[in-house]
Amino acid sequence: MGTSTDPPGPSPAPFRQDIPSLEGEIYMQTFAAPGAPRQNPITLVRGEGMRVWDDQGHEYLDFLGGIAVNVLGHCPPVLVKAIQEQVATLIHTSNLYYTVPQLELGKLLLDHSVLDKVFFTNSGAEANEAAIKLARKWGRLHRNGAYEVITALNSFHGRTLATVAATGNRHYQEPFDPMPAGFTHVPFNDLEAMRAAVTDRTAAIMLEPILGEAGVIPATRDYLQGVRRLCDEQGLLLILDEVQSGMGRTGTLWAYEGYGVEPDIMTLAKGLAGGLPIGACLAKEHAAVFVPGDHGSTFAGNPLVCAAGRAVLQEILDQDLAGNARTMGGRIAAGLRELQSEADAGIKEVRAAGLWTGVEFETEKATDVLNRCREAGVLVNKTSGSAIRLAPPLIVTAEDCDQFLDVFGRCVTP
Repeated sequence: MGTSTDPPGPSPAPFRQDIPSLEGEIYMQTFAAPGAPRQNPITLVRGEGMRVWDDQGHEYLDFLGGIAVNVLGHCPPVLVKAIQEQVATLIHTSNLYYTVPQLELGKLLLDHSVLDKVFFTNSGAEANEAAIKLARKWGRLHRNGAYEVITALNSFHGRTLATVAATGNRHYQEPFDPMPAGFTHVPFNDLEAMRAAVTDRTAAIMLEPILGEAGVIPATRDYLQGVRRLCDEQGLLLILDEVQSGMGRTGTLWAYEGYGVEPDIMTLAKGLAGGLPIGACLAKEHAAVFVPGDHGSTFAGNPLVCAAGRAVLQEILDQDLAGNARTMGGRIAAGLRELQSEADAGIKEVRAAGLWTGVEFETEKATDVLNRCREAGVLVNKTSGSAIRLAPPLIVTAEDCDQFLDVFGRCVTP
């Protein structure tokens, strides 16, 4: 484990030494069973760039980035400055009033996408809720009351009741049955199954261009283009959930650009404000059917989060961080595929989309690899017993990539 001899800044003293036990007493057990540690049982207290430090002064190279959130790294000066200036000026007003940061971020998003209107939310789940509501109202207005949405098996669209119902994984649904009606799930990358699922009740098809929680599984180009044609033929809306794939993650600003398709509705969150809670539902004019009273939010799109989002998106554009995602993502993927050729690594498949990588092992060894990486000073994530996910900040350098590959190579071999 990497140890900083002079950890930057003071480490705040915990309530007491046994943080996991304290967490078990006061926090609902959604991230770990009672008495069991979280996936990464460390207490992080400070971050800078690509690195974070825990309360013991240990340093880690962060190759998860807050689950694709910290796109500019930890505490980037451009974001810190924007937040400090805004928090000292105006934090919250509600949407009863106009605010400039909201309009500036909205215009920046629309100027750099194919969408025409935006509604801000507090999270990706809320952005997907807004998209589902748009689809249902659009179906009522333009498709004889159609309301169903087709999604993919092994997809993930959020934790609210409607977005859990949209998610194609019974593991997330079963504790909360019965699920709301109106969602059909079909195999991913299977155009014929998608076509067969369309009925006169279908209003929209909702897809992640890359299945994130399933272990970074990209749609094929033919599949996504075929789904777009199907929507055009049948008069359906195409909703692309870019909560994780947006903001330069896949090597283009939006993943849809790499596929040569245009969505009718696109949802964003994760990296949009570099660490502050925000989401967005963007729509083309014909799909933006909300009228006053149809939808709303107290906190969403407030000046603070929008000032942060504006700073983050502008920095991604100015520094061509999508281009860096392509280059560095290619470097990581090449290194992992070289490692895959070593028999004792036990790697079955490497799946990559820019700076978003899934490593599938031949056996259930992901937990062991995650723990060994953490002990060696690198943070990664597992999506199943056999899969590791990487989503480092878009500022990652060649040196960072090589350090990761060196550590990971040692951690996957016996």
